[in-house]
Amino acid sequence: MAHIVGGLASSHIPSIGGAIAKGIQQDPYWKPFFDGFPPIHDWLGKVKPDVAVVFYNDHGLNFFLDKMPTFAVGAAAQYNNADEGWGIPTLPPFKGTPDLSWHIINELVEKEFDVVTCQEMLVDHAFTLPFKLFWPGDACPVLTVPICINTVQFPLPSAKRCYNLGKAVGDAIRSWDSDLNVVILGTGGLSHQLDGERAGHINKAFDLEFMDSLQKNPEWATQFSIHELVEKTGTQGVELVMWLAMRGALGEHVKPVHQNYHIPISNTATGVMALATE
Repeated sequence: MAHIVGGLASSHIPSIGGAIAKGIQQDPYWKPFFDGFPPIHDWLGKVKPDVAVVFYNDHGLNFFLDKMPTFAVGAAAQYNNADEGWGIPTLPPFKGTPDLSWHIINELVEKEFDVVTCQEMLVDHAFTLPFKLFWPGDACPVLTVPICINTVQFPLPSAKRCYNLGKAVGDAIRSWDSDLNVVILGTGGLSHQLDGERAGHINKAFDLEFMDSLQKNPEWATQFSIHELVEKTGTQGVELVMWLAMRGALGEHVKPVHQNYHIPISNTATGVMALATE
């Protein structure tokens, strides 16, 4: 059976891609953020995952407001990146693993999750940038399965629903007839609001409590409704449900590898975290 080695979480702000492209990771503005990654690079070098299953949210590249699935799973042999207008480089295609994708899809439907199946899928910065952060080389060394969660257009899935989705995905991976090692990614957040009267809103206390809960009490955030999470973290801060789905997939017990928190990057509270399964 496949083995889940652990989980990774990171913010996915487009300007991060610009910093990487310009080689300014050690500039004073960027250094506190990028300094959070070398210990995780070392850990990944030891556990050597073969596959990355990624919970992320699309920003209009693949899905738009006229067709917005709650949950969508990629089932393609490769996933193409495209220009979103941010001025960041377009990355080469990411290799998929359709066998695992279809296994996850079948298991989710069996557990009464209604998912959209995507045999073609464009992936945006929410998917691509974490790979450049966690594997900074020229080529992505792992196979991928994208799982998109709607955080753009109401109604949004609840934190509890996203956590349970993660649990179901984790169960599916562990039942996959393969000897490959799998790492789970959750990308987005943390607290930020980019528009309206509360533009620039950051809630450091909540962010840190949330990050702590992922180690000690992963269901903590499921007590809050989506509207309560928006109030606490900002309209875009609800992206933390991807972190929650990642944690749900890991199982009951985890141990911390490394984490970092820095504010602000482009009016966003940025976090990175790695958790190993026990």
